[in-house]
Amino acid sequence: MGLDDDLEPTFQGVKAGFEQINVEALSIEELKEYIAHAQGEVARAEAEIQSREALRGDADALFKT
Repeated sequence: MGLDDDLEPTFQGVKAGFEQINVEALSIEELKEYIAHAQGEVARAEAEIQSREALRGDADALFKT
């Protein structure tokens, strides 16, 4: 395993734990809770992306000087 292997994307579509749920079976309140949870997960993923991009920018700056 080379050093560049960590930089390559590994996500190959929807992961096993991300199955769609049957939203038709949920109540309105359950749907609102589901949406709030999903929005929280999106925010977590976006924060992780920003963190990784910042680290990459810092590393690029370090090695370009």
